[in-house]
Amino acid sequence: MQFNLFKCRLAQYMKLVRADKPIGALLLMWPMLWALWIISEGHPSGLVLIVFIVGTFLMRSAGCAINDYADRHIDGAVARSRDRPIVSGKVTPTEALMVAAALAILSFLLVLTMNRLTIAMSFVGVVLAAAYPFSKRITYWPQLVLGLAFGWAVPMVDAAQTGSVGVTGWVIYLAAILWALAYDTIYAMVDRDDDLKLGVKSTAIWFGQYDVLAVAVILVLVMLTLVIAGLHSSLGELYFYGLLAGSVVVLRQLWLIKGRDPVLCFKAFLLSNYMGLAIFIGLVLNYAPI
Repeated sequence: MQFNLFKCRLAQYMKLVRADKPIGALLLMWPMLWALWIISEGHPSGLVLIVFIVGTFLMRSAGCAINDYADRHIDGAVARSRDRPIVSGKVTPTEALMVAAALAILSFLLVLTMNRLTIAMSFVGVVLAAAYPFSKRITYWPQLVLGLAFGWAVPMVDAAQTGSVGVTGWVIYLAAILWALAYDTIYAMVDRDDDLKLGVKSTAIWFGQYDVLAVAVILVLVMLTLVIAGLHSSLGELYFYGLLAGSVVVLRQLWLIKGRDPVLCFKAFLLSNYMGLAIFIGLVLNYAPI
């Protein structure tokens, strides 16, 4: 009886942190891996790699719990989120905060295995992650806040690998911010009608009729920034082939969102994972022994 109750609670907690939907963790992870591979010239520290991959999933999960806590009064009015655990009453707001705190503590324990600079930078990451869920109530640019939070793993991994944050780390951080701004605007296009009714702010609303154009411009800037990172680091042609493959994914995304259909916009958002993967594969091949 108690075991079945435990399984039921665990299942709800897993749903709370989106364990069945890893897309958010993957989008957080790709820029971190881009930076780590370039900074380490294809030979990252095993400890740094493991800590940041596990930490990425832990912090994204904590962020989901905080996000659902912040949105507990509006998720029920949004078709896509009305069955989330807090809204449905299967997880209490207090439980959500406890889950988020436990995951954040686990992540911090991992960071304690890194150097002092990385540990210090982790506190900034926590502030950014906590700020995002509430930013949509005070600004039309919560997607930018998400980019600042999601991308913070880039300078952190640079600090962990090298003991400082160099030019390459900051350039890739900029790319990560812009990339999150683009794909989360696409994501916001899915919920735009509901958000307008609820008074929730987003870049999808702020850009208005120019939303598709804005996403296109931002994604072009992402690619240009990654080209600059590649040139600055003297990367080979295989890296740029990866960027080319990622650009093909971008074109597909823009084609899908041009009609602003919510279903197709969500499909376009999911494709962001393949853009990140394509660029990472290019990096791995760039540093692979001939």
